[in-house]
Amino acid sequence: MSDYKHYDVIVIGAGHAGCEAALAAARMGSRVMLITMNLDHIAKMSCNPAVGGIGKGQVVREIDALGGEMAKNTDASAIQFRMLNKSKGPAVWSPRAQTDKLIYQRRMKHVIERETNIFVHEAEVVTLLLDKKKSIITGIRTHFEEDFFAKAVVICTGTFLKGLLHFGDKTFSGGRSGDAAADFLSDCFINELELKVGRLKTGTPPRVMKHGIDFTGMQEQLPDPEGHFSHWNDVDKFLSLAPEEMPQQSCWLIKSTLETKQIVLDNIDRSPMYSGRIEGIGPRYCPSFEDKVMRFAHHETHQIYLEPEGSFTEEFYLNGISTSLPTDVQWMMIRSLPGLENAEISRYAYAVEYDFVHPHQLRNSLAVINWPNLYLAGQINGTTGYEEAGGQGIIAGINASLEALSPAKEKMVLGRDQAYIGVMIDDLVTKDIVEPYRLFTSRAEYRLILRQDNCCRRLSKQAHELGLLPWDNYKLVLEEEKHLEEAYAFLHSNRAEGETLWERVRKKKMGLEEIDEIKKLPAEIIRQIDIEAHYDGYIKQEKAQAAKMQSLESWKIAENFEYDMPGLRNESRQKLSKMRPDTLAQAARIDGVTPAEIALLQVHLKRHAG
Repeated sequence: MSDYKHYDVIVIGAGHAGCEAALAAARMGSRVMLITMNLDHIAKMSCNPAVGGIGKGQVVREIDALGGEMAKNTDASAIQFRMLNKSKGPAVWSPRAQTDKLIYQRRMKHVIERETNIFVHEAEVVTLLLDKKKSIITGIRTHFEEDFFAKAVVICTGTFLKGLLHFGDKTFSGGRSGDAAADFLSDCFINELELKVGRLKTGTPPRVMKHGIDFTGMQEQLPDPEGHFSHWNDVDKFLSLAPEEMPQQSCWLIKSTLETKQIVLDNIDRSPMYSGRIEGIGPRYCPSFEDKVMRFAHHETHQIYLEPEGSFTEEFYLNGISTSLPTDVQWMMIRSLPGLENAEISRYAYAVEYDFVHPHQLRNSLAVINWPNLYLAGQINGTTGYEEAGGQGIIAGINASLEALSPAKEKMVLGRDQAYIGVMIDDLVTKDIVEPYRLFTSRAEYRLILRQDNCCRRLSKQAHELGLLPWDNYKLVLEEEKHLEEAYAFLHSNRAEGETLWERVRKKKMGLEEIDEIKKLPAEIIRQIDIEAHYDGYIKQEKAQAAKMQSLESWKIAENFEYDMPGLRNESRQKLSKMRPDTLAQAARIDGVTPAEIALLQVHLKRHAG
């Protein structure tokens, strides 16, 4: 008889971070409890029914390369796929898919339930069990006053910590509409773990019914003829139709009107954001519609996308008109939009305000610095988006499993030159998060080598070594790498008109389709060769810069290192003491720390080592 009280890893919260964390830990061999307040809402798409986008699509493919589930789940539920930014360079091409939100949720729930090492449980966690002498978490306590124990704990509570929902002057307790808030756990963070906790805000637009929409005059956005997220050909289609059988759907683009703008201006005093009812700061890069009207007063109109919520619902998501204005104002706003004059609102927009933990208190492994077997992932760390949550979740799950099964083994930390996930986590732990963090391609200084098309080449070896990626999948990566090596060797060793074939392709004097030995390769391989040939000089430059930064990564900084030294400005001393960087490279990325001060630190570290 198994012990239902003891686990290797406990994951709190079953959103997009919690699902990836639980699956990663379980697939590495850990016995995992996944505990959530409503088992029917595992992997619920609380906001838009879509996965991917600028920067975010790269993260989803990185999760896939690491053996995660988000890309597979997206492919199995996609109703539209598009590659964004195709008019720009390949460094910023980003995949995005509309999904059937019900199929997405139900399939992920079933994946979780079919994983033999995961034990799901419905309850609210009210506090953590601590061993303060050892500075470790020993388990959790639920609202049933039951205790469960684990060697490592991952917290992925999303927007639920003391969540408040704002509909104009109406405020309700909740983590999202229809779900109760978690009102006790953040007290444990403050009073027992002594963590710095803050308050953030996000929001969601209204949903409308299809029968009230007049699509005449709207700009139709058709799906790409083909596309997928997962690199693997083993996507299990259970609980959904095969992608080729899923009915593909269009999205529609409209613009708000001057009337819409005036309605907002006439009622701005009724917005909880502007009346002072909301304390938390909202996302700068995904603002509410009233924020757009007030901050960008010179714009008369704003783009709004009508996105289908699935194949088995008539609801449409209005992307671009998130608001917390009162419900009567929402009716006026929506019916002022072209084609929505007779719209029927099925769900009101609202803002949600919630507690988060300032992530400078974490290591790049996502472990809490002062509680090394406690990991945080997702919106609890101040991020936005399903994709950012999933990326953190898989890293937290990997490292929690390592902590539980092989505590002496080095934790997985992805560098800024290895993955967008690495960029995101490094940003979180080295910068002051005062607003919800959103990942963009512009945040990555090495984006030419962090493309969406080469994620498996960058990450799958580590995933296979950790036991996350099956051999059959990794063998495919090795075969592709062999194809690439042979193609590069051929192009560099064969010449035409006094130049190597590589030079001729690089200078666009010749196309790869003209070379018999190359054109027989798979299309994805040819695409990578083409990109790397045309951007050869820039890629070499980025790799050289990354190698230079690696030299600073090798300079480790002890946890108890004292920054009270002559030559450091007070501002830098305070930031370094607060952030506690692990390496000199990480110290260099802290806002306000100058190159001269990094050189000074290097001298002191050398003396300290001596």
